[in-house]
Amino acid sequence: MTAIGDIADGLTLRGWAIDPDAGREGPAEIVVTDGRLERVTWLDGADADGVGPDGTLIVPGLVDLHAHFREPGNEDAETVASGQAAAAHGGFTSVAVMPNTTPAIDEPGVAALVRAAAAASGSPVRVLVHGAVTAGRKGETLAPLGELADAGVAGFSDDGASVHRGAILGNALAYAGALGLPVIDHPEDPSLTDGAEASEGYVATVLGLKAWPVAAESGAVARAIDVLAGVVRDVPGARLHLTHVSTAASLAHVRGAKAAGLPVTCDVTPHHVALADEWIAGSRRWAWEAVADDGSPRDPWTDGALTADPFDPALRVNPPLRPASDAAACLEALVDGAADAIGTDHAPHTEVDKHVEFGWASNGISGIETALSTILAAVDAGRLPLARAVEAFTVGPARVLGERQGVRPGLREGEPADLVVVDRGATWTVTPASLRSRGKNSPLLGRELRGVVRLTLAGGRVAYEDAAS
Repeated sequence: MTAIGDIADGLTLRGWAIDPDAGREGPAEIVVTDGRLERVTWLDGADADGVGPDGTLIVPGLVDLHAHFREPGNEDAETVASGQAAAAHGGFTSVAVMPNTTPAIDEPGVAALVRAAAAASGSPVRVLVHGAVTAGRKGETLAPLGELADAGVAGFSDDGASVHRGAILGNALAYAGALGLPVIDHPEDPSLTDGAEASEGYVATVLGLKAWPVAAESGAVARAIDVLAGVVRDVPGARLHLTHVSTAASLAHVRGAKAAGLPVTCDVTPHHVALADEWIAGSRRWAWEAVADDGSPRDPWTDGALTADPFDPALRVNPPLRPASDAAACLEALVDGAADAIGTDHAPHTEVDKHVEFGWASNGISGIETALSTILAAVDAGRLPLARAVEAFTVGPARVLGERQGVRPGLREGEPADLVVVDRGATWTVTPASLRSRGKNSPLLGRELRGVVRLTLAGGRVAYEDAAS
């Protein structure tokens, strides 16, 4: 890769390029002039010598359909500006933020505040805004969905809480469908999760943590799909997206709904793919390493996997980390496309909210900066094709958001450069100082990860540039 310098002077990139939109992958040379992709040349023969997938990787800017930037109301944990900086460091050029702010984004004025903060930051990272499904996210009455749609929201969600009343969810799906927008549902039955601390199973039992039943998610997924099935008969445009799906049982419901032709999509998070619940006990191996060749789980208490202190509050998340078998199901869903996208569920918190007893810690992982490296670990382990990983980070979430949002990841000549350059061979250590997010609540602190973002261009402008490049 050439020195970056001032992008207005031109930039030539050479490396392994992946364009999921065009279905192309291979050695390429990309020229950026005045912020636009002037030329994309796919190389072969001698021109491609020395260019491989383990060197410089060039892909469209990543898209996150699920993140929390906390502003307004909890700026100590994150602001829109610090969230944009973290996103760019992670290779993301478009981010859709959730409405569980204070106040909730349940009317156009609050959405305008978020957009104004994004514009004032000067960052070229595009911030899309999800509006709340219900007023105050209380699940009782619909928010003014039409007004929010007119204000340009990307979708509707009560994330952090489920829309647990079927009639409300049905009305939301119908109304949102007529507006051409998805409902992004957080599937959880709160009657089963009150006070729960860790996923039900061996780890929760040994550690004495109150169990979080799998049925709390899978049952909510099945209910939401049933509600959708009733709505689409009258409103064919209704769309249901199930976010941070974390169990094999839930994914089985999603597969069945897709096979039946229902307009259902879902995402999985990097932490539910790569981290198993045994991390709470002190394990630090990737989830796929916690499963034996015959598919049976390994026992971290007997095979030497417990190398860290237990009860790291950074690992408390909603939904909780699952057994390795569920993590394997999430990874399989990425491989075969049952999971349409990777969503980071970036959830920064202050030290006051996280550095407490495990069961009292706020739910969430600050993960937008480690998401790409975490998924690349699965690629390096031979568990996930590189092109499929890139697709799930780019065109997958863009399709969920819909054409109305204008997010079109790709390496298209003549368009503003929106791409990320990754050094696959380099490593970086996750430390509080290395994270641009205000939230340092990552269970990966101290871990060396492979895959360093060297450059992020968003809309033809430099959003992030690694000093080492």
